[in-house]
Amino acid sequence: MTDSFIRSTRQGRIVTLTMNRPDERNALGSHADCAALVDAVAQAEADPGVAVLVLTGAGSAFSAGGNLKAMRDRNGIGPLDSPLATRDNYRRGIQRIPQALWECELPMIAAINGPAMGAGLDLACMCDIRIAAQGAKLACSFIRVGIVPGDGGAYFLPRAVGWSKAAEMMFTGDALDADAALACGLVSRVVPPEALMDEAIALAERIAANPPQTLRLAKRLLREGQHARLDEMLQLSAAFQALAHETADHREALSAFFDKRTPVFTGL
Repeated sequence: MTDSFIRSTRQGRIVTLTMNRPDERNALGSHADCAALVDAVAQAEADPGVAVLVLTGAGSAFSAGGNLKAMRDRNGIGPLDSPLATRDNYRRGIQRIPQALWECELPMIAAINGPAMGAGLDLACMCDIRIAAQGAKLACSFIRVGIVPGDGGAYFLPRAVGWSKAAEMMFTGDALDADAALACGLVSRVVPPEALMDEAIALAERIAANPPQTLRLAKRLLREGQHARLDEMLQLSAAFQALAHETADHREALSAFFDKRTPVFTGL
């Protein structure tokens, strides 16, 4: 659909999801917007031929976060006519996104082409790797409009930058430029704006060159390792390793190593 919030394109094993409301700075304004992102991620993950997702924004912004006009008019994904209705609105709307991105086993790269504010920053933090264009601004800006992250951002941000930096960002609402985001680990690299998507796709290609099913296992291990005990992680690691050892791609990797050639992975 041309009016969908998400435009999905595929290049080999890489799917790029572009938030496609540049006139609204890719703000999330409706349940349909949330569903479009959730559905696009689910569709990509269901395809065994897809190995990596790249998330970016159309136009000059990555995402301005929540739609303030809808917030003011109480007809979007935020406040409704009562606290109970608002609570339910968050749970069945924007909170579907962190659930979907957390459960997604595809490695995800956020290509931050411009401002990532509020929920826009949270979207980036829900991805595994973040690359920013020089000139991008990133802010946990909820406090500036008198609210808190309703989308799980308070879970993801400290895991990206540590407690102290996350607290500073959340309590002040101050924006970081791309270089400051790099210095605190919020992004892993900063590139010229014109090179952003080339860099993101090149990184995605290096990831996608690896066995696709084992990539999904590795992603799940990283996710589970954020909250599991060591004994639980050792059990899960042994189970996943047992699966990986029996794949055709593992046998191909070993054969290619001893034959001194480039492996050809099939996802089997």
